[in-house]
Amino acid sequence: MTIFLDRRPLPRIAVVMLAAVLLLAGCASGAARATYETSASPGPEAGAEGSAANGVAADGGTVAGAPADESADAPAEAVPGIDLAAHSPADPESPWVVVNKRVAVDPVDYEPDLTTVRGYLVRPDVAPDLTALLSAAEADGVHLTLRSAYRGYSKQASVYESWVAQLGRAQADAVSARPGHSEHQTGLAVDVGGSSRPACDFEPCFGDTLEGRWVAEHAGSFGFLVRYTPENKAVTGYAPEAWHLRWVGRDLAGYLSETGLSTLEEVFDVPGGDYGR
Repeated sequence: MTIFLDRRPLPRIAVVMLAAVLLLAGCASGAARATYETSASPGPEAGAEGSAANGVAADGGTVAGAPADESADAPAEAVPGIDLAAHSPADPESPWVVVNKRVAVDPVDYEPDLTTVRGYLVRPDVAPDLTALLSAAEADGVHLTLRSAYRGYSKQASVYESWVAQLGRAQADAVSARPGHSEHQTGLAVDVGGSSRPACDFEPCFGDTLEGRWVAEHAGSFGFLVRYTPENKAVTGYAPEAWHLRWVGRDLAGYLSETGLSTLEEVFDVPGGDYGR
């Protein structure tokens, strides 16, 4: 059977309607294809921690519409790579033990295992980082000296009483620890000095010396904290001591740097400040 097609031109209105139908059909097909490609092929951030799929943008920001993070008010222990429960802040054998005016060493006559670095006694776990710190300073043209390290209970009692004799008990408490309350008894603390201005050793001006500035900038890289600063005086209870370094290990020192915390008391929620009596 033969069919004869009508070749007369379509009316203008029909042409317009046909074009609109074809256009809509193409858009729908493209949208469907884009939806499939997005769901089937993850973007470059999809496998990373903090991706948009987890409610966090690739740059660390929160994605709009993502569910609220229930741990937003939790302590900053979300910094990766450290377990704050790994060591006790109460055990004198712990590298993270907290000793201050409110919290004494327990037992009060505790004596750690010790080794020698440049003629001074420290705990064996401190020695490698302390040696590295001193060597790095030398490499930078900075001559750091050790001025004090481990002091046992009886030695600290003698030091404290000498300050009491000079200044009275109230002032002595500001600059020296009572026996049993000194970080030096743990074997984890050292006092450093310098050769550029020796008269500033154990003095507030040490922080302004070449050695003091180097220590403030680099101590954390070797696992040490400048423990007593003007900013944390109310928490530690001690006057600033730019020369007093406390070893906590590189992981915890890095954690404090990342979180902006400056005291062990804040990290482990341990009481600080002045003596309770």
